[in-house]
Amino acid sequence: MTSTSMTSMTSMTSMTLMTPRPLMTSRPVRTLRHVLFFLSVAAGTGLLPASAHDTWVQASPRLVRAGDVVYADLFLGNHGNDHRDFKVAGKLASLEGTTLEVIAPDGSRTDLVPAAIDLGLAPREGFWSARHVPGGSGLHCLAHTRVGTHLGKRGIKSGKTYFVATDTLDTPPAGGLPHAEPLGHPLELVPEVHPVLENGAGKNIVVRLLLRGEPLADHRVSFIPRGAVLADGFDPAYERRTDAAGRCRFEPREGNLVLVVAHLDAPEESGADFQRTVYSATLILDVPQRCVCCDE
Repeated sequence: MTSTSMTSMTSMTSMTLMTPRPLMTSRPVRTLRHVLFFLSVAAGTGLLPASAHDTWVQASPRLVRAGDVVYADLFLGNHGNDHRDFKVAGKLASLEGTTLEVIAPDGSRTDLVPAAIDLGLAPREGFWSARHVPGGSGLHCLAHTRVGTHLGKRGIKSGKTYFVATDTLDTPPAGGLPHAEPLGHPLELVPEVHPVLENGAGKNIVVRLLLRGEPLADHRVSFIPRGAVLADGFDPAYERRTDAAGRCRFEPREGNLVLVVAHLDAPEESGADFQRTVYSATLILDVPQRCVCCDE
């Protein structure tokens, strides 16, 4: 064999070895378009669990002198593991269909949507935040709602948290339980102990779960401290089922932010552009290591 022939054969062999072979499968490889189409159809028909991002609001600080600044922050939560943690997953692309307001002790309301700014560098990073100066003392509620439709599901979300404004931090104001009055959210978590002054490690958090103003019995409520990841299914360490009055309780072991959250899937509630409705209600409680109003 001539040297020219040997060189040609060597070149052909090298090309054969370098050329990737097609995958040998018994089924055709699905394209990304096919997969996305299947997921959207399955979500709309109930083949997949109906999940959507939770939203929640946080206020800092939770105890402030009247006339000082409070920051109201709106977060978008992770749902990739079926809402089993307290992690942020980007932010709302816009505030369309969203309300964000502070309800003062006298019942007056301040719309914070015009004051909200985007704190993310990239479109899906960060969160929305608004600056607020409470004018009077007492318990204030920071409330949020959002209604939107995505992939054949209508999401109806609500969230709340609380802060106290006071003339002096040494003696926080007492006074009633205005927080025990529901705000009228479709699905709503209502605290039954003072959400700021009576919180603390080792003290029970007590909430009621309401659906259109009526107690929702035998329903799961999750209490997720920041940093915790709940077990799959039902986690008895962090989850409770409501009683006949829609009430349940949880005792945090240490000071932390706690996300209280409930979900409700309503496949029977459909419309022209959605096949089911998914409700979520969140409540953020800033639990101190020691209760503000006691020496325990």
